[in-house]
Amino acid sequence: MKNLIATPKAPAAIGPYAQGTTFADLVITSGQLPLDPETNAFVEGGIKEQARQSLLNLKQVLEAGGARLDSVLKTTCFLADMEDFAAFNEVYTEVFGTEFPPARSCVEVSRLPKDALVEVEALAVRV
Repeated sequence: MKNLIATPKAPAAIGPYAQGTTFADLVITSGQLPLDPETNAFVEGGIKEQARQSLLNLKQVLEAGGARLDSVLKTTCFLADMEDFAAFNEVYTEVFGTEFPPARSCVEVSRLPKDALVEVEALAVRV
């Protein structure tokens, strides 16, 4: 049975979707924008600051669903500008490391919600 994930530690959905869902041992997150969950505004700064906040929001949704960053199997990362790829990777490596990182797709998109620089979603296993 599918269950919805809802946590005040991550931004509320800005559309008709859940922050994430669980099914059996799987945890699937919606894309996480770099919004501060308390203010619902973007964090100040550029790609690195936005990447950190998106990944922090991802962590909060994962944990609310019973998973952890180290149980992430796959991420999909959306960048508004592929010129930010190297800077994004620096932050991504801080979070996921290099020894056992998840599988990943990273693509440039023409536009993200609220004109974010980055959005990240994940598929994980409950721990």
